[in-house]
Amino acid sequence: MPAKSRVPTKADASKKAGAIIRRARPELYAARQFLDRETQADLGVRIPFDVYFQDRFVTSSNKAYDFDVEFTVPWEPGLADGPTSARFAIVDYDGATEVLNAPARWNNELAKFVDSNGKVLDRHNLGSPQFRQMNVWATLQNALDFFENGFGLGRRIDWGFEGNRLIVVPHAGYGQNAFYDRDSKSLQFYYFDVGKEGARKRIHTCLSADIINHEFGHAVLDGIRPLYHESVFAETAAFHEFLGDISAILIAFRNTVFRSQVANATGGDLESDNPLSSLAEEFGRNIGDQDYLRSALNTLKYKDVKDDQRQHYMSQVLTGAMFDIIRRLTAYYMKVRGESVKQALWSTMRRMQCMAVQPLDLLPPADVMFEDYALAVLRAEQIVNPTDPDGYRNLMIDVFVRRGLLSKQMAAELKKPATVFDRLNVSVFHDPRSIAASRANAYRFLDDNRRDLFIPFAADVVVTDLAMAQKLTVSGRRLPQQVLLQYIWREDVLLEGERFGRFAGETTSMLCGGTLALDIDGNCQAWARKPGTLPLIKGSRKRQAEEEEVKRGKARRESFLSALAARIAKGRIGDGVVGTAAGVLQKSIAPLTAERVDGSLRFALSPHIGIGGDEDEEMGGRPWQISS
Repeated sequence: MPAKSRVPTKADASKKAGAIIRRARPELYAARQFLDRETQADLGVRIPFDVYFQDRFVTSSNKAYDFDVEFTVPWEPGLADGPTSARFAIVDYDGATEVLNAPARWNNELAKFVDSNGKVLDRHNLGSPQFRQMNVWATLQNALDFFENGFGLGRRIDWGFEGNRLIVVPHAGYGQNAFYDRDSKSLQFYYFDVGKEGARKRIHTCLSADIINHEFGHAVLDGIRPLYHESVFAETAAFHEFLGDISAILIAFRNTVFRSQVANATGGDLESDNPLSSLAEEFGRNIGDQDYLRSALNTLKYKDVKDDQRQHYMSQVLTGAMFDIIRRLTAYYMKVRGESVKQALWSTMRRMQCMAVQPLDLLPPADVMFEDYALAVLRAEQIVNPTDPDGYRNLMIDVFVRRGLLSKQMAAELKKPATVFDRLNVSVFHDPRSIAASRANAYRFLDDNRRDLFIPFAADVVVTDLAMAQKLTVSGRRLPQQVLLQYIWREDVLLEGERFGRFAGETTSMLCGGTLALDIDGNCQAWARKPGTLPLIKGSRKRQAEEEEVKRGKARRESFLSALAARIAKGRIGDGVVGTAAGVLQKSIAPLTAERVDGSLRFALSPHIGIGGDEDEEMGGRPWQISS
């Protein structure tokens, strides 16, 4: 008798479907730019993971903010144990115990990470270090996508160091800390204990989405503007903090369930503290006895912070301004467009990603100031929305003026009717595609047009970055490709006088240069410059602009010297190396370090930038504590 054929079961069908997806996944991955997020998830090109909404305190105090049920991460061909992906490598070495924890293992058949026993790492398997490894890795993968997709920068991001993988240490050691460190090419997350004996609990910073996204914001900014690392201006350091905070806010804001919960809790009224405006709840409650570490809801104006040295404190005025825009947009969509609270928050989120992230590509290559960012935000909005029927630019101008980030005179100029795009007025035309082809081509373009670009003949100009971006509008429409060119030169500056203390008589360098954004047709979208004082080449067709450039360069040199003198007077500059190759920091460090390169002083931000508050910090009265 013939053998009985077995009837296929649901398990068989599921296994067969899984095998088909695994075989097809590389081809689907190659075509992912043509698929929306939901379709990618359905086809297995995006993989679901269980991660915390914000942190464990929020989860335990409000079950509505439990695990992110919508969270997915793009699949990659090279996913491996660690977790390890193209841009991140988890290295779980605990500096306190000197133990290298076993890595989360990638199970290709399940398309999941599993622990050492083969158990899937999800909300039902929270106690192992491997879950924390997976949580921080998946959160970072999502944050990278937030910055790189077309609603953000529309391009791949380089790191601020040699190499393509950012090392992530989820259990770096015992302490109330987390930070990004360029020298060790890493993000370091610490842990600490709170509570009385017998009832102590352990806080892991690698489980806080706010902290992870904040620290990643530092890594992103260091990658796209690495020379901010050298700035002596407290305001540039504060901009680093701002980007970390606004990253945490906007990435949380992208989640649909989270927005729904915010909508239910606030009714669309974002005037009071809520999980959207508050950062790092668990960390803040346990080290500072406060509801959060910093809030985007504040009334600070630029005049309140401009002469301060505390970068975390200073940053709040810019974070507050961007949150003002969030609040006004939400109110506009509800009152004018008649949208529901949930729909209004969704409309605000979509626009804010473009409004806040795309302008980063228009910032100058050195010494960014809050005004630079405000102008970049306005210019980016003008590029994508030149007719502005909803009055978004006037809304933003009003916020920036109220916060003191723009003067009323500048606001009046910005509101005047003007041509949106102009051809770049240079003597020797170079096709933007040719400029974008190589740094050598970009340099030749700069050198051929030194006079028109206000680059001194004696300046040793260097192309520091060259990229092409494909950005999208809020509605998903592709904008013309963008060619982004950053260039700098160094000007020697002698530090004369007692105000420079132990550095008197030394020579340092002031970074000068610009960022040019061109569209593929040669239109100048933006040109942000940091002028110097070297003589310009005579005979420019822009005599008045040339004179203004010289004036700005002289004023900038004085500001540079004053900022450095203020740093020195407050004891903000230390010597030597502050960390090791493993990312372990000294017990106390200064916010800036000084070292000699080719006989000249160079200053650099220390890797203490991050989540710590400094509102009550005493100036010069105590050693600098590591505080990110």
